Amino acid sequence: MIKLYPISALLKAFTGPIILVLLSASFALGQAGGIKGRVRNNSGSGIANASVSLTKGTEDVKTVKTSSDGSFVMGGITPGIYSLRVEADGYASGSKFGVEVKKDKVRDLGSNLFLNVDQGSLVILRGSVFFKEGTSITGAKVKLERINADGTTKELASVYSSSSGEFTFRQPPGGTKFRVTAKYKGVSGVKEIVVDNPAVYQVAISLDLSSTDK
Repeated sequence: MIKLYPISALLKAFTGPIILVLLSASFALGQAGGIKGRVRNNSGSGIANASVSLTKGTEDVKTVKTSSDGSFVMGGITPGIYSLRVEADGYASGSKFGVEVKKDKVRDLGSNLFLNVDQGSLVILRGSVFFKEGTSITGAKVKLERINADGTTKELASVYSSSSGEFTFRQPPGGTKFRVTAKYKGVSGVKEIVVDNPAVYQVAISLDLSSTDK
């Protein structure tokens, strides 16, 4: 025979344990903390869709993705000392160690999480400008242009040659034809180069100008 009890009696009988369970859950939630921040590149722009992982030892505790402006928020973290690993396509991975999470606190790491461009994913044009005798030219203006399929050009960047006559341009990967123009004291020299894959391409430009004309 099954004996039935009034609901009020059941509630009275279980009030104590239920309250204890609720208090325990509330206490556990109150212990959790969080982390927020923003991942940027060296030019200061936010990096979207970067993977931000919180680790403790060899264990991945939690992973989130950054928003369109590079921001992220990570909650529900047990207080403790962690490491942060950040990865994004086209960038070298970065880590931050000794990140402390405190209970009931959201640790703000600010906008100081920077990732460097992965050099292996870029087209790098590296070269030098010379006088006709072969000595380096300091301060020559070097312009980089992309040559389009219809023959038109678009200027991409310009720099001045260093004290050793060197210059460097970094561009995203892709099959492209570039024109590099160096100019010093009204004298110009031009080199065109076709690139196919991410790599370092060497460019040497010699101007029809003597070092004695300096």
